[in-house]
Amino acid sequence: MKDHNHMANPLYDTLFGRHAGRSAPFLHLADGTTLSYDAFLRLTARYAHALRAAGLQPGDRLAAQIEKSPEALGVYAACVQTGIVFLPLNTGYTADELSYFVSDSGAKCLICDPAKTEALRPVAEGAGAVLLTLGADGTGSLPDAAANQPDTFETTPREPGDLAAFLYTSGTTGRSKGAMLTQGNLLSNAEVLVDYWRFTEDDVLLHALPIFHTHGLFVATNIMLLAGGSMIFLPKFDIDQAVEALPYATAMMGVPTFYTRLLDDPRFTRDLVAHMRLFTSGSAPLLAETHVAFEERTGHRILERYGMTETNMNTSNPYDGARRAGTVGFPLPGVEVKITDPDTGAEVPQGGTGMIEVRGPNVFKGYWNMPEKTAEELRENGFFITGDLGMIDDQGYVQIVGRAKDLIISGGYNVYPKEVEALLDDQPGVLESAVVGLPHPDLGEAVVGFLVPRSDAAPDLDAVSDAAYRSLARFKHPRRLIMLDALPRNTMGKVQKNALRDAHADIFTAK
Repeated sequence: MKDHNHMANPLYDTLFGRHAGRSAPFLHLADGTTLSYDAFLRLTARYAHALRAAGLQPGDRLAAQIEKSPEALGVYAACVQTGIVFLPLNTGYTADELSYFVSDSGAKCLICDPAKTEALRPVAEGAGAVLLTLGADGTGSLPDAAANQPDTFETTPREPGDLAAFLYTSGTTGRSKGAMLTQGNLLSNAEVLVDYWRFTEDDVLLHALPIFHTHGLFVATNIMLLAGGSMIFLPKFDIDQAVEALPYATAMMGVPTFYTRLLDDPRFTRDLVAHMRLFTSGSAPLLAETHVAFEERTGHRILERYGMTETNMNTSNPYDGARRAGTVGFPLPGVEVKITDPDTGAEVPQGGTGMIEVRGPNVFKGYWNMPEKTAEELRENGFFITGDLGMIDDQGYVQIVGRAKDLIISGGYNVYPKEVEALLDDQPGVLESAVVGLPHPDLGEAVVGFLVPRSDAAPDLDAVSDAAYRSLARFKHPRRLIMLDALPRNTMGKVQKNALRDAHADIFTAK
């Protein structure tokens, strides 16, 4: 690790400040225009002055629910430069959901889309926060306030241990928790990944991810800032824009749905991506069949990696060497991963399944205002209990079996949904599946499989049941198979098993 302690503001100086005056392109936009590093830093400085003028001090929180744009990225950069803690929020959240995040974080400022001003003014006023607006087109009260400000700003000194961001976890149970991320957390991770994934200033990243989430904001953007390359910065994943942009890119970061949608398009050919260097996938598990189909079509093997809100990236398949489907690769340099018994915390024998715990400079500082939760999940020795179940195979690759809270205990036996899903996914006519445990009067929980049919042929449910009967121990058999048009997913493409459980909770217990 480089020594950041002597820098005035390690995160700003390393990611942004060193590009001052640089005319190289930073953002290529969908309308054909390009923003240079220099222009972006001038915009950032004006925003920094505007935020300071609005009364925000170092350490204050700024909540932003805004559409993806160069200006939105400027808000993040201005927060880093001024020492304000940045809190990006999912653009899909309602006013009710937002009021929790704004009040819980004690945000001094809320930035929203101009169209949401009326709906969110009461939220801001109720929390005592200043309300500013910023639209996808770069207009609003924040840019207005910034327009006449100087285009340089004296960077606020910060330490590596100072907070840079809050990210709220999409808590499926109980209240969402504010994960506190420091300058050092974000910087250490970006440095490791630039090196591990071989990014340089010659790279052009196709960026179609949202920027309110760790993947698009801290993985993709921070890596490109550190490498000094440029991004094709698309508002969202649009298949036509992606096909048009790929010939100009060297790398792409995506969620699994990006790749399945590309594979569904006849324009997506080996020639289209012949010059590409790297495709990565994360935020949700990549199906083995997507892996295979992608490699057959393009000759590229998608690099799958594993991270989470509280830790940024933990593991990655190798850049050189085998990228193994169904695994998330090796612990990143400087990151320790161990598999422990969920009850005792003792390490399990090689090849055993248990709780994934991680330790390293990437691991967050704790949950905002939740000392009990922090103590439950962050051990005194620095290991974070991820809530993910996994194993490390005989070659050192980490495999994720599922979320601990999705573990099914049926008749006293542990059922890992992923094992049953892998079998169901392999059946003729099944596009994908999700397996959950639902309350059952005799078994406690019974295994239920939800199946999405392929477009060309639906599965024969009796045949699927027979296959499960042949391949799996009886306690793992799905007691019901239910056909759905699509699985419920969140913005990042993760299947929302809690939604499936809630919608079908009484199928075994209803009288």
